[in-house]
Amino acid sequence: MVSRLRTEPFAEEDLSHDAFLGGRLRMAQPKTGYRAGVDPVLLAASVPARAGQSLLDLGCGSGIAALCVASRVPGVTLAGLEIQAAYAALARQNSASNGIALEVFEGDIADMPASLRKRQFDHIIANPPYFERDRSTPASDTGREKAMGEALPLADWVHAAARRTGVGGTVTFIQRVERLPDLLAAMATHLGSIEILPLIPRRGRAARLILLRGRKGGRAALRLHDGWLLHAGENHGQDGADYTTATSDVLRNAAALPFPD
Repeated sequence: MVSRLRTEPFAEEDLSHDAFLGGRLRMAQPKTGYRAGVDPVLLAASVPARAGQSLLDLGCGSGIAALCVASRVPGVTLAGLEIQAAYAALARQNSASNGIALEVFEGDIADMPASLRKRQFDHIIANPPYFERDRSTPASDTGREKAMGEALPLADWVHAAARRTGVGGTVTFIQRVERLPDLLAAMATHLGSIEILPLIPRRGRAARLILLRGRKGGRAALRLHDGWLLHAGENHGQDGADYTTATSDVLRNAAALPFPD
């Protein structure tokens, strides 16, 4: 299935304005369609960026992951690539309203704009669509479907990311754990020093998501880290009320989510 792209701008009445990082960021998102949750925040928190470095967010949507990185690490030069014009416009709007520079390119990861193909970055992040559409049901909203339903194989995402990464730079993805074999195989082809950090919903539960990082030119052996625990307690309480202290620090205080040394 090839989903249509959301090109029509969102009307103001169709947007919500949501707080991220404890109110450090105020982000416009569509009330219906693709809405970011905690996943891009966790992805952003895991990037080992430093002031003076550069970062590219592939499939940046409304810009939340990239802007979360800059909120934690001021002085990072940000760029994003987004295929849907309506979401690219939201990313520019969120950049301006939060006073954080984000250069947004419109285009396909498989056929990037020429001006972007000339550049390399210290860090690349991506939150690719989670679901293979030959094994799942498409979303009715075109924007949400493009964000959640895979149209481009994960191997192509990784290849594109590796090509835009400078030597010694990192590529970090967040993805569902069942996609790990595909993602790991692709990273092993183009990157080294690969690290896997499972995100554990609760102690004793299986991971549903993983953070996977590779380094351009890295030579270290594969590392599978102990999982990062998201929620405290054995049972679900009120939404947002039972995150672990460390996870709350990431989501509310812009703390880092480091891969273990």
